[in-house]
Amino acid sequence: MCGIIGFISRKKRMIRGDKIAIALDSLKERGNGQGSGYVGYGIYPDYKDCYALHVFLKNTPTYHKIIDRVKSILGMYGVVVKDEEIPVKEGVLKKEFIPWRFFYHFHDSYRDIENDLMVNIVMEINDKVDGAFVFSSGKNLGVFKATGWPKEVAEFYRLEEYEGYMWLGHARYPTNTRGWWGGAHPFNILNWSVVHNGEITSYGTNKRYVESFGYKCRMFTDTEVVAYIFDLLIRKHRLPVEYALSAIAPKFWDEIDRMEEEERKIHEAIRMTYGPAALNGPFAIVVGTHEGMVFMNGEIEENNTLIGLTDRVKLRPLVAAEKDDLVFVSSEEAAIRRICPELDKVEMPDAGTPIIVRLE
Repeated sequence: MCGIIGFISRKKRMIRGDKIAIALDSLKERGNGQGSGYVGYGIYPDYKDCYALHVFLKNTPTYHKIIDRVKSILGMYGVVVKDEEIPVKEGVLKKEFIPWRFFYHFHDSYRDIENDLMVNIVMEINDKVDGAFVFSSGKNLGVFKATGWPKEVAEFYRLEEYEGYMWLGHARYPTNTRGWWGGAHPFNILNWSVVHNGEITSYGTNKRYVESFGYKCRMFTDTEVVAYIFDLLIRKHRLPVEYALSAIAPKFWDEIDRMEEEERKIHEAIRMTYGPAALNGPFAIVVGTHEGMVFMNGEIEENNTLIGLTDRVKLRPLVAAEKDDLVFVSSEEAAIRRICPELDKVEMPDAGTPIIVRLE
């Protein structure tokens, strides 16, 4: 039922956040007002070298004590360059939480391990700091989400004041978990952001797998684990992105049997090694990142990438489109045409076949 959309400018043109809000609003029938959210890449040029932590604080008179606790954890490894309440338009939504942001630098001695440290920090805050929840932790990007309709959430966060070269949006229809601010999409860790339509029935297996590598799933939501799987396979294990996607939505065994010997051995190894990372159930996901990646041709690229992927039999819809330097991925073509009526190309990717879009 959920509505998903993402787009990227391959020329890295900056696009205002109200564009993604208009598109997502046309998908509101796929949600029920219990969760909407956005993520923009490139929105913090003045702090592009800092980690931008977006944190939900419990809305109590003593919320500053929660801020102090978060700062004490951050202060162990680096410096908070700036922190402030994320600007919002009061009166649009019931303010269940106070959205706060920290721009953060690690000390030089931690630079070689700063991504792993940031993951550990996010896990520690979410696990041990009562009243705080980190929902965005990458560089030069930010997640904005809450309980509400797409238009309300965009208005609340004053999304029109931000510009980014890649945006993702999600209108939620909660099924297995309740609708609340932290449960809205996108889900993020470091530079990985995921929006998802459908249901990951392998959640229990996937959760146990990523937790064996130190991730802590405190949301009890299937999409959370997808973000951790991308971070684990591509950033930590340095799998070529095409092989990582094959692990997440693996080929059927009869397909593998028909491959040439070298390719067959690779996909057999992927299925056997990364079986617990495979996603089962009906799903369509859109992923954004500016994490460096390895590709099958051996190329290593520090790049911004938009990825779209469905389950192996495509039980959830996904459509891709292009216009000049813009590439769109969405659950419905109508949402794309809402903000870009004239398109150069529209296609429906085959089941389990990824869409991978990089900057020019």
